Amino acid sequence: MTLPAQNLLADEASPYLQQHSGNPVHWRAWSPASLDEAKTLDRPILLSIGYAACHWCHVMAHESFENDGVAAVMNRLFVNIKVDREERPDIDQIYMAALSSMGEQGGWPLTMFLRPDGKPFWGGTYFPREARYGRPGFIQVMEAVDKAWREKRASLHQSADGLTSHVEARLSGTHAKESLDRGRLSDLAGRIDGMIDRDLGGLRGAPKFPNAPFMLTLWLSWLRDGNASHRDDVLISLEQMLSGGIYDHIGGGLSRYSTDAEWLVPHFEKMLYDNAELIRFCTWAFSASGNDLFRVRIEETVDWLLREMRVDGGAFAASLDADSDGEEGLFYTWSKDEIEAVLGDDSALFFKYFTLSSPHGWEGKPVVHQTRSQQAQGVADRDRLIPLKARLLAAREGRVRPGLDAKTLTDWNGLMIAALAEAGRSLGRPDWIEAAAGAFAHISSASRDHRLPHSMLGPRKLFPALSIDYAAMTNAAISLFEASGDWNYIDQAKQFIEQLDHWHADAAGTGYYLTASDSTDVPIRIRGDVDEAISSATSQIIAALVRLASVTGDLDLGEKAWTVAEHAAGRAAHQAYGQAGIINACALAIEPLKLVVVDSVDEPKLVPVTNRCPDPRRVDIVLAIGSETNRPLLPGGILPPTDKVGAWLCTGQVCLPVVTDAGEFERLLRRS
Repeated sequence: MTLPAQNLLADEASPYLQQHSGNPVHWRAWSPASLDEAKTLDRPILLSIGYAACHWCHVMAHESFENDGVAAVMNRLFVNIKVDREERPDIDQIYMAALSSMGEQGGWPLTMFLRPDGKPFWGGTYFPREARYGRPGFIQVMEAVDKAWREKRASLHQSADGLTSHVEARLSGTHAKESLDRGRLSDLAGRIDGMIDRDLGGLRGAPKFPNAPFMLTLWLSWLRDGNASHRDDVLISLEQMLSGGIYDHIGGGLSRYSTDAEWLVPHFEKMLYDNAELIRFCTWAFSASGNDLFRVRIEETVDWLLREMRVDGGAFAASLDADSDGEEGLFYTWSKDEIEAVLGDDSALFFKYFTLSSPHGWEGKPVVHQTRSQQAQGVADRDRLIPLKARLLAAREGRVRPGLDAKTLTDWNGLMIAALAEAGRSLGRPDWIEAAAGAFAHISSASRDHRLPHSMLGPRKLFPALSIDYAAMTNAAISLFEASGDWNYIDQAKQFIEQLDHWHADAAGTGYYLTASDSTDVPIRIRGDVDEAISSATSQIIAALVRLASVTGDLDLGEKAWTVAEHAAGRAAHQAYGQAGIINACALAIEPLKLVVVDSVDEPKLVPVTNRCPDPRRVDIVLAIGSETNRPLLPGGILPPTDKVGAWLCTGQVCLPVVTDAGEFERLLRRS
């Protein structure tokens, strides 16, 4: 079959695909029909993968996909398929792994050439329209691929088969399970510590990414083994990035990464997942250090989230673009004259606390940032700065706004819901917990036949969900339970795991696939073991199973979590990169912490201590004195007495003696 000879993206649910609906390219979305068309026409597929907030995706679109001449070549030689990597991370991971297997550096836009059956034979990332930057021109590339397709097809088939086999072995292969070993976390944390930039935080060199999986490894090493240098690695990294231009000092929120080693000039896109991780790490950092910087940045970032990222229904949008009015960072950057025009005589006070910088190679207006001393003083004098920043924010609202990718991604929302619930509990902000509950309810209610969607945009929903969606929403449900005490969230978490088991479990019961068993449009069914900016699907699944087993006392579920973790550890041992998430999750499986607190509702003694001592290894269950229903089991099947105040901290199947004194309890939590 063949599809209409026109661009078919206008009715897609992805804003990124819709952005390309006006291109003269005859784009198709990824579907069985698109692959069938390539088979019918006996043409290779040109696959272009990107996302709405991607700067270089916009550059390639403007240079090539909006150009009639380039489009004519594309339409004549290929079946052209456009994919939003956020909608289809399964497709993205397959072809990114193929590019990596070719020895090429990954990134977006991803440009791959495929056989009609979807097997890749060659590719790259950004190609300029005309040859430059040491890269061939895009038309030159396409004509070379077409020539090879016509004249060396047997060789391309061989290449495609070899690449596909290699990717399949990497992403969906089976390896012998490995015993779970405490030493793997210590070993990885030591290696990460050796890569840390002692002065600037983060990993040495540029570009600099927040790298949440690595930071979690260091934090877990500190919590479990008391390695203070690993704690300090995380605290210094947070302090440095929060003073840099990667953080939006006027409106709150973190950009995706810094182009330099100083966290100064970011690519200005803001992603929901990065800011979920920022809120979580700052919650832990504030508890560990008492530094008000982390509390202030949480408040600013949540203000940004609720102001700019909440969509109809209460869930959260995926991202904000880097560009506005065709220029990267234009919305966020300021000249000295612009600030003085807004603040007048108060501008001198502003420049006491903030610096404008235009480093070498940056062509835009100056970037707002702080020195470390300015940051510390700014937190101390925050009340003086709030009205100044409010005036600048109001003036900024008059600018052309960067594009909002308003689609609701289930997995990213799960991360943010958990982060909001945890921060709300720790900082005494019930309004944040309420916002998290609203987002959770909106996504849960979008289910069809008990199955979650992966993505939503208004009334349009993309089914089926991926395994990472069920894992993230299970963890979100447990965090909301911890914040509210509402056992309905645990019932929902169980339902999510039921769907995960039904649609994603492998035949041997040793793990899960990223895509559902009834997804027919993927050339390879991958596991989801590899970390990206966030921890992998597999690692989030292990954490969800461990945490739910701890809350419920379900020993069978605990055994399942252990089995999945062992097999994941076996596969991770063969990964070249991206295994930190699995190692972190296995550390949780080895030593899960469960805290049961019985306290007064009216005059609580122990609950405030629990809330101000968050620990990602721990699940917290709070009961009111006198509770007779929903009493959780302690290990060994023991019901905790609820006639008086007490707290039981358990590691695996062993509990410490009950604690009743608040001071003793806090000392216990801070050294556990």
